[in-house]
Amino acid sequence: MHLHLHQVIIGLAHALDLVGVDEVQHGKRVAVIAEAIARELGWSKPARDFILQAGMLHDCGVSQTREHHDITDGLEWDGVIAHCERGERYLLECPPLAEFAPIVRWHHTRWEHLPASLPEKTRVAANLIFLADRVDALQIPYISAEAGLQSAILWEYPAIIERIQGLAGTLFSPALVDAFVNAAANEAFWLAMDPDYLDEDIADFTMAADRLLSMRDMLDIANLFARVVDAKSAYTHEHSRRVARIARHLAERSGRSGEALDLIEAAGLLHDLGKLRVPDFIIDKPAPLNREERARITRHAYDSFRILKNVFGGTPIAYWAGAHHENLLGTGYPFHRMGQKLDLEARIIGVADIFQALAQTRPYRAQQSRDEVFAQLTELARAGRVDGEVVELLGRELDACYALATGI
Repeated sequence: MHLHLHQVIIGLAHALDLVGVDEVQHGKRVAVIAEAIARELGWSKPARDFILQAGMLHDCGVSQTREHHDITDGLEWDGVIAHCERGERYLLECPPLAEFAPIVRWHHTRWEHLPASLPEKTRVAANLIFLADRVDALQIPYISAEAGLQSAILWEYPAIIERIQGLAGTLFSPALVDAFVNAAANEAFWLAMDPDYLDEDIADFTMAADRLLSMRDMLDIANLFARVVDAKSAYTHEHSRRVARIARHLAERSGRSGEALDLIEAAGLLHDLGKLRVPDFIIDKPAPLNREERARITRHAYDSFRILKNVFGGTPIAYWAGAHHENLLGTGYPFHRMGQKLDLEARIIGVADIFQALAQTRPYRAQQSRDEVFAQLTELARAGRVDGEVVELLGRELDACYALATGI
């Protein structure tokens, strides 16, 4: 397995950008804007690479659609620091990305309020992300997922520049504002924000140096994004991480070992990544979903597959994660694979997902007991929907798996 840190950050930045549902690519635009300002300031290539990646990760503390709407609407608001502190916490617990934690923590703090005790590089980098972030908030009305970048930006951008200039010395460093004014004083700067051009530029960006990830690094990053996904709703707290633990436990008991266990754990951690695209009200709805809502929740498995295919190419992670709602009869989704066309690992993750979900309180039903959960899985196995041998294995490990599912 040969995975590079930059490749993983790009792929997972795409997942973070899905949280906005209709407000897409915010993180990528912040990254490109920040890098352009850094280039105007004459920063070294490694320093520009760092700020680009920080821009893509800056909102890793945001999981909920309504919170994403807040951060792209206006310049300041009450409660803004909550997602900064949450993102810092996630990153500090993820060694491969921990160096970005202080930037994320301070990226919504006014220049005039940044603690003097912070290293100067941290103060400047955090404020640069704040500046790029608020520039994007001001241009978002001219960008949509359906229509792309509106040409109106070409006569509106001078007003955005003027608005930012008026905040020099308070919200933003005067030196950063001056560099932004110079970088943004041409049409090309703004036209590069068109969604198609933006993805091209991000894909073409070459790093001065890149880090090859170990399997431990990969699991640390997968754990971080599992936390982002599970924070989308109080009802899914710890769901992805518990599914991963159950799947790894069952895979080990079935005879898998070594890297195979790490891969199934990663797939379990990331199986619901596509749910970041699902609006909060659907995840938390206590009543049956209507047709449109069912369609939006159904696509999450395929979205997980597509994101992970680009991040973890050459591994089975994307396939195993994307197949967690398939069944042996071929009536699952999104591929309608059936029987032996489903890898054992995919079948294990599917069983682990059902088991943990049933053992957890959801908006439409209460938590079920160990025996109730196992009875339902046994019935699904009799109907030929899930792998009977996996269910039998789970039955032999029932106490251990229920503890992994519930934490009790």
